Amino acid sequence: MKLFIAGHNGMVGSALVRRFQPEKSVDLVLRTRRELDLTHQAAVDAFFAAERPDTAIIAAAKVGGIYANNTFPADFIFQNLAIATNTIHSAYRHGTRRLLFLGSSCIYPKLAPQPMPEDCLLTGPLEPTNEAYAVAKIAGLKLAQHYRRQYGVTFHSAMPTNLYGPGDNYHQQNSHVVPALIRRFDAARNARQNTVAAWGTGTPRREFMHVDDLADACAFLLRLDNPPDWVNVGTGVDVTVRELTETVATAVGYDGKISWDPTKPDGAPRKLMDVSRLTALGWKAKIPLAEGIEKTYRSYLDEMAEDTLRA
Repeated sequence: MKLFIAGHNGMVGSALVRRFQPEKSVDLVLRTRRELDLTHQAAVDAFFAAERPDTAIIAAAKVGGIYANNTFPADFIFQNLAIATNTIHSAYRHGTRRLLFLGSSCIYPKLAPQPMPEDCLLTGPLEPTNEAYAVAKIAGLKLAQHYRRQYGVTFHSAMPTNLYGPGDNYHQQNSHVVPALIRRFDAARNARQNTVAAWGTGTPRREFMHVDDLADACAFLLRLDNPPDWVNVGTGVDVTVRELTETVATAVGYDGKISWDPTKPDGAPRKLMDVSRLTALGWKAKIPLAEGIEKTYRSYLDEMAEDTLRA
């Protein structure tokens, strides 16, 4: 298999490289952003014409937290639409027979039923703060679905839940909740702070999956002869924000007080993926949350020491 992993330097892409690199039957094709700008149509088409990978995983995306999504929506919709259209169309044009497009749980309506099944797509309004990103990911999913329908290529999609793991983004404004908590508790432990502030009541429930589990799920989906057009990838288990916060504090070794501020917003009461479709196909996540966060914290310290931390 000649496999192109788009976005191989990101958290998801690097996990895919770790998953596939040991396999002798896989010939990886990788390009950095400097070597190949996926938002540039002509460059992407020339790449697929020259390399002609038979399989591609589109893990590249412009990503960020609530602040970034809400502040730069034009950037998020344009860049993610361009990545999806350029890669999917050029892959089809130049003979790629198998393509896996990676989306996000944010494609589902803001008030989706819990757990969120695949069939609730496009049944209600999106969460406004990340609508631009979600619309681009929905477009990519639909592109893959309709290219498969019209041209007979096996282009399909996976919708992961909230991810964390090695290579995450620890930026103070743009990071997601797990890396933000790791950085905050590590700083508090080093400074010997007695208290760390946390927003809200801690009662909302969220689902988190280690990125190595996602990579394994992708490998599983690529082995299926007739995969679903899109499928949720998650653990099927959620925790309260309070439980998550305490788990991170324990992994980091912070033993001070966590002070909750109920005047701050909680967000949606629950966000959980329905993973019954993927479970029925034969795949389940394997890495428990506490173990995954301990591994991620060790990676954080290594990345700090090696000056490779994304921050």
